[in-house]
Amino acid sequence: VQLQASGGGLVQPGGSLRLSCAVSGDTSDYYAIGWFRQAPGMEREWVSCISRSGGTTDYADSVKGRFTISRDNANNAVNLQVNDLKSEDTAVYYCAARLFRYGGCGLKSSAYYYWGRGTQVTVSS
Repeated sequence: VQLQASGGGLVQPGGSLRLSCAVSGDTSDYYAIGWFRQAPGMEREWVSCISRSGGTTDYADSVKGRFTISRDNANNAVNLQVNDLKSEDTAVYYCAARLFRYGGCGLKSSAYYYWGRGTQVTVSS
């Protein structure tokens, strides 16, 4: 299973982006997916997750109400709509997948097995 995050960029405070996590390889089944971010000099932080079925989603308090995670099963992707961006949202954003037998959301890095390259999100005026 390979993952690739995309959609990052430079945006002004209050702006929006749509991040996408493309899943390739063994895509005959779906995986629970999480989004994480890491700012310079900071530890990696869990942002959001969606269960294998898509029926369960969860968000970090810092992004709740501004970020929305969703599945695009037709394209084997998981999207993260990020709105009302703030300077503290600046980070490299990564997506990760759990092993197939774990269909629920995971809130820690250790819950995820497959990791993709990140995409940079910079919020600056």
